[in-house]
Amino acid sequence: MRASTDQVWDWLDAVPDPEIPVISVVDLGIVRDVQWQGDMLQVTVTPTYSGCPATSVISMDIETALRDHGIDNLRIKTSIAPAWTTDWLSDKGRAKLEAYGIAPPQPAGGPKRCPHCGSTAVEKVSQFGSTPCKAHWRCTDCLEPFEYFKCI
Repeated sequence: MRASTDQVWDWLDAVPDPEIPVISVVDLGIVRDVQWQGDMLQVTVTPTYSGCPATSVISMDIETALRDHGIDNLRIKTSIAPAWTTDWLSDKGRAKLEAYGIAPPQPAGGPKRCPHCGSTAVEKVSQFGSTPCKAHWRCTDCLEPFEYFKCI
């Protein structure tokens, strides 16, 4: 008996993003589609940006997770159109980012508040953080640095 697509989505929701392990590839919004094509499962993934170095690791992690659940006939399809956007982050994913200490993306282009203390007194330190999709910020109240997931 083959797994339902809902079951596959649940399994994929347990696959962490390799750069931000607190959030799943589903919550990140990069898993775009799951469908059976005959007896083959196809999972469509859109990287956060076309040069993302984690794309191959993500595909391998997805494949490993699905094989661990008994799915042997599968294909990981990478789709770059439409381009990924931070709008695809789930609300659950945004909350997980903030609880982890990374300010989630905001349409205005900067964090609403410090993910550590909640203060709105924040300043940008650098447009570049630990990965290309994050910037380095600091709270001027608690003085803690934090990363901000850039709005793309």
